[in-house]
Amino acid sequence: MARTKREPQEILDEDHEQVLQRVCAIDVAKGFGQVCVRIPRADGRRASKVSAVDATTGEVLRLGETLLGQDIEMVTLESTSDYWRIFYYLLEACGLRVQLVNARDVKNVPGRPKSDTHDCVWLAKLTERGMLRPSFVPPAAVRVLRDYTRTRVDLPRDRTRHWQRLEKLLEDALIKVTTVASKISTVSVRDMIDALIRGERDPQRLADLARGSMRDKRRDLVRALDGRFDDHHAELATILLGQIDSLTTEINRLTARIEQLIGDLPATEAPDRPGGEQHGGQAPPEQHDAEATPAPPTVLHRLAGIPGISVEAAQVILAEVGPDMNRFPTAQHLVAWARLSPQLKQSGTKRYGGKTSKGNPYLKGVLGNAAASASRTNTFLGERYRRIVKRRGKGKALVAVARSILVIVWQLLDDPHATYHDLGADHYTTRIDKERRQRHLVQQLEALGLQVTLTSAAA
Repeated sequence: MARTKREPQEILDEDHEQVLQRVCAIDVAKGFGQVCVRIPRADGRRASKVSAVDATTGEVLRLGETLLGQDIEMVTLESTSDYWRIFYYLLEACGLRVQLVNARDVKNVPGRPKSDTHDCVWLAKLTERGMLRPSFVPPAAVRVLRDYTRTRVDLPRDRTRHWQRLEKLLEDALIKVTTVASKISTVSVRDMIDALIRGERDPQRLADLARGSMRDKRRDLVRALDGRFDDHHAELATILLGQIDSLTTEINRLTARIEQLIGDLPATEAPDRPGGEQHGGQAPPEQHDAEATPAPPTVLHRLAGIPGISVEAAQVILAEVGPDMNRFPTAQHLVAWARLSPQLKQSGTKRYGGKTSKGNPYLKGVLGNAAASASRTNTFLGERYRRIVKRRGKGKALVAVARSILVIVWQLLDDPHATYHDLGADHYTTRIDKERRQRHLVQQLEALGLQVTLTSAAA
């Protein structure tokens, strides 16, 4: 039976767990916010003043000036949909300390009346007692980058839907080309669809448009392209292909813009090498005849060195967590924020393992894809997946690998000079205690009634 600790344990307060004297809390709705200001009165008692403020730029800026005049130390917002943004952005621009909290953490006590007024008063009382844990809101530059990366994640999904609609249209025209081709978005299939739109109906000529390995499937292509593709199919296919091409252009445009924004982030600039001084952009005199020193890798290339992480995935990760790790003191803080660590529930001497809760869908999505890719590699992460999947299943193994990737990301972002070095697929086998492993195997054989004699293998 597990035994509880008898020695006193010291638990330090977090930075946000401080008692405040002058606070403000806002219960956010779509068109307005219920504002509660709690400040001490002359007689020493505390009072709450509640008012409604319209969610418009002018009204919120006037609210910010009022709160500055009252020396408010902290403003708390409940994260209601996207309606909190106007209050957070404008009040932060006014110079106020603003924190965003999860609605799950600020639920009203059961039995109390439920209204906007009571909710904002309760939120203000929790704020002044330091009982709220603020959510992570990145700085403005990272928020702009995040908008671009999230849009780039969404647009390919829309493009995939158009490809699926086009495939259904071909099925209606009795064209079964997707049973032969690996996917409808290949260059060969695109050429065949364009020829169908131009009026070509001969399956032999359409099959001649195949490229590469698809030429070996010409006989199957001829049968698959023998359909009833008419004018209305051509018109609808033209519309769908136009939308697909438009989305592709916009995705490429977003990619170029994202690269520019990441290059403008000051925290992502490659640090100077120790001892290397710049002399007006020219090399020191003693290095004129030497080869130019290669530029240090950028943060994107350092992140892309992790197995399973592409440059685009690194861009998404950088936009979601930001380049500054001061917000996350340790890698465990970042993992907990991303909801990649299981919940721990303890009652008495019993501990119950819980599932990971819902976190940032964009970050967890890209980490999940990276973990799936890394699981198929002959690397440390791939071997970690194969060790865990045998006893915990695929889902938990992927979460464990995703967590390991995020820990590596924190290390690389926290130290701008660090680069990823893979431990190798044999990391676990080379670190085992060989004598202990030997004793364990001998005991297993002896338990089966066998007598074991060990001899060293010939060199």
